[in-house]
Amino acid sequence: MPHDAYISATDWLFGTLALLAILLYGVGIFHSNRQKRLRKWPRRRIVLWVAGVLASVSTVVGPLAKLSHDQFTWHMFGHLLLGMLGPLLLALAAPMTLVLRTLPVRQARKVSRLLKSRLAGFSTHPIIASILNIGGLWLLYTTGLFAAMHHHLWLHILVHIHVFVAGYLFTISLLYIDPVSHRYSYRYRTAVFIVALAGHGILSKFLYAYPPAGVPIEEARAGAMLMYYGGDAVDLVIIILLFSNWYHSAKRQQTRVTSTPTDHVHANETTQNAPAS
Repeated sequence: MPHDAYISATDWLFGTLALLAILLYGVGIFHSNRQKRLRKWPRRRIVLWVAGVLASVSTVVGPLAKLSHDQFTWHMFGHLLLGMLGPLLLALAAPMTLVLRTLPVRQARKVSRLLKSRLAGFSTHPIIASILNIGGLWLLYTTGLFAAMHHHLWLHILVHIHVFVAGYLFTISLLYIDPVSHRYSYRYRTAVFIVALAGHGILSKFLYAYPPAGVPIEEARAGAMLMYYGGDAVDLVIIILLFSNWYHSAKRQQTRVTSTPTDHVHANETTQNAPAS
């Protein structure tokens, strides 16, 4: 397919999906805020959602999509937006929480059952999500898949969808912003995250030395460095959020533990001082 037709097709497809995502989120906010028993939806989450959609779609629509198609360095910048920063911003916007607040009770229960399903538990398991995310990148850049996606529109679309979905699943497998039925300890998630970080870092170093087929060595090195340091920047945000949640969780648990004996003492005093019936 000609290059211009290539870009035009992805512009229409992903541009429409982006507009639809923002529109549906806005509709959800409208219905949620109409319910008096619920607090107003936080404005910061609106900003996070719009920023996440724009960051993600900018890699496949408009000037950046064209540059990414022609130059590996810009392609890697797009990878950071589509597979890392965009999914992180969207996850922090808590879209599933908004869905559950917006839907009628019967439909919300169906969604809850879906979230508790084996498929949902499997796809959001930290190890599985890491394999889909980091393993997918190894498959893309160390095989002929990277070159093939530039010659087949359907493959180009499929690869970008995978990068985004895998990045989102990886993010929500580490950070529990929305309701989660299959929970794993902070230690477990941190251990998996460390291994995933290593896999991402090793891949960037591998690309620095062994570029994908058809990529000039200088472009490959610039793209690999961007992948390494840019990925570390986004991962640092995830680390801060993960450890912050861990700290507050431990603090709440410690508060409950220390308050229990006092509660028992007050209960005993109340019982002893109560008038005889």
